[in-house]
Amino acid sequence: MGKRYVSYEEKLEAVEKYNRGEGSQKNIAHEYGVHQASFQQWIANYDAMGPLGLATGHMNNRYSLELKTVAAEAYLRGEGSQVEICKRYSIRSKKQLQDWITLYNGHKEFRAIGGPGRGIYMTKGRTTTLDERIEIVSYCIAKGKDYGAAIEKYAVSYQQIYSWVGKYEEKGVDGLIDKRGKHKQLEEMTEVERLRAENKMLKAENKQKEMEIAVLKKVREIERRRG
Repeated sequence: MGKRYVSYEEKLEAVEKYNRGEGSQKNIAHEYGVHQASFQQWIANYDAMGPLGLATGHMNNRYSLELKTVAAEAYLRGEGSQVEICKRYSIRSKKQLQDWITLYNGHKEFRAIGGPGRGIYMTKGRTTTLDERIEIVSYCIAKGKDYGAAIEKYAVSYQQIYSWVGKYEEKGVDGLIDKRGKHKQLEEMTEVERLRAENKMLKAENKQKEMEIAVLKKVREIERRRG
């Protein structure tokens, strides 16, 4: 099967068709003229990042040194297939993960992120209050999960912010409460405080959606010009 250009709209249509149960991966991949492995990657990207994960060429995907290491180690520990690891860490292609694994096994250093703030991913973690975590996570989400911007602004580690965002997405505001020992009682929230926190997060999520819609509009415009 020869490789052909597939537009964003076609990718989205194919993945949504699969999600509706309108065909197997093999049949839909054949219908759109791509290898099944490529179609599986579309599905993984969609599951990890939503429709935005199918858009190509619109994002400068930069991954921290820590994320590269964590992803490579997770795969080597047998925590999932390459597709599953890509989905878990929002990695756009198996080829990127494979390159990181090769470098890791060869004990070579991963290439650092260039540009301003390239050292932010080495920032050490620090103790935070519940209010601070709510503020940091809402800022990160509103910025389209720009972990680098959050790290630089609030001086927390990548591991901390990545963990907090994940806990919030899984459990809501309760996921940000420190339940270790004496911290549990100190961080109990009143109903008013909880509503304020949830409202703050809702505003951040709405801002993120607005950003995604703007990017997708731009992608569609580029696709129309190509057509």
